[in-house]
Amino acid sequence: MQTIEPNGTADADTTIPTLDEFRAAAKEFLDRTAEPRRPRTAESWGEGDDTFSLFRGATAEDAKVACDWRRTVFDAGFGWIRGPREWGGRGLPSKYEKAYLQIERSYETPSRSPLGVSLGMVGPTLDQFGSDIAKKRWLKALYRGDVVGCQLFSEPAAGSDLAAVKTKATRVEDHWVISGQKVWTSGAHYSDVGLLLARTSASPRHKNLTAFVIDMHAPGVEVRPLRQMTGGADFNEVFLEDVRVEDEYRLGEVDEGWQVALATLMHERGAIGGSAGGGSGLFDMNRLAGMLVQLGAQFDPSIRQEYAKVYAGVAAAKAMRARAEAAAKAGHLPGPEMSLSKLALTRNLAALSHLVSQTLGPKLLADTGEWGTYSWSEFVLGVPGFRLGGGTDEIQRNIISERVLGLPKDPAISSSRISTKG
Repeated sequence: MQTIEPNGTADADTTIPTLDEFRAAAKEFLDRTAEPRRPRTAESWGEGDDTFSLFRGATAEDAKVACDWRRTVFDAGFGWIRGPREWGGRGLPSKYEKAYLQIERSYETPSRSPLGVSLGMVGPTLDQFGSDIAKKRWLKALYRGDVVGCQLFSEPAAGSDLAAVKTKATRVEDHWVISGQKVWTSGAHYSDVGLLLARTSASPRHKNLTAFVIDMHAPGVEVRPLRQMTGGADFNEVFLEDVRVEDEYRLGEVDEGWQVALATLMHERGAIGGSAGGGSGLFDMNRLAGMLVQLGAQFDPSIRQEYAKVYAGVAAAKAMRARAEAAAKAGHLPGPEMSLSKLALTRNLAALSHLVSQTLGPKLLADTGEWGTYSWSEFVLGVPGFRLGGGTDEIQRNIISERVLGLPKDPAISSSRISTKG
């Protein structure tokens, strides 16, 4: 068995642990640091937290709790299992990470949600495209939870059309000066670094962008929260005024940021799509069954049909996710199947929202204090937003039609053919 230090380093002469040894070590660690999760059945409806939310609006305190737990996990050797040893990871195959996550799901641990972008998008992209200086400064810190990252892509006039971003980066000797505005930035209010896409030349579309990692506490960076109809403020506007960024914090080559953006979006869709198969507690079918029984709706044929639709969608998404994991295990890079997973998630969320709305009726609109009823309202209000996050449903369908089905692209519309009359 290989003895790997908690920070991810290992002696060259040692061998990696067997999967059974790794599982035993993971279980021993979690037995010491967390409480076992009680299995949920339909009869356990009414127990525990009844909050059901997509965009709860994570606070700085939520992020602190997540980061504290992340440091505990990392220092025990389970924080960055697949990461390169030279940057603080354990350098183990993906099956080890999957084994740990499977074991961890059996314990009560803090939510990973506040770190979703940081660990699912910023970290992997920095690992793929960052300079050695950037990796040394940020990679281990990101995966250990010492810093949190956000994604600075979307702009007021460039949402799904990232090639149209207007935030400008101008090179001045050995550094860059960046000015512009970003919007819909999840977690910017508690983030320390940001993965930013900016225009760096007058070259044609897709050949005029460059990606950077910026310090969110640098002079010239201002974060303003955006209040949602759910009541939360998970998204933000970010204003950048003459923000200085050293060239070593550039990701990839100059004017080749589009490739960095595509890779980041694939990581994003993979992270989001992973919830489609029940990774989220929202798709706890036993809890949903308990709600139907508790409210006396289990014999209503229309409700049963809606429940079956959610169940089938989750089962199909799990199968699709397993297929994508098998492809990754075989060495294939993430591809259009991530768009399928993202689209599956939005469809499953919409089906769940419809089931909940049909079952609860007026209980969804007025808070009577009854467990597991009005608490679903925040979830229902948040579902439409998931059709936009991570690439709109329309964008995902275009990717699937063109790259999976091989259908031709939509014909370009000349500006001369667009009427400006009202």
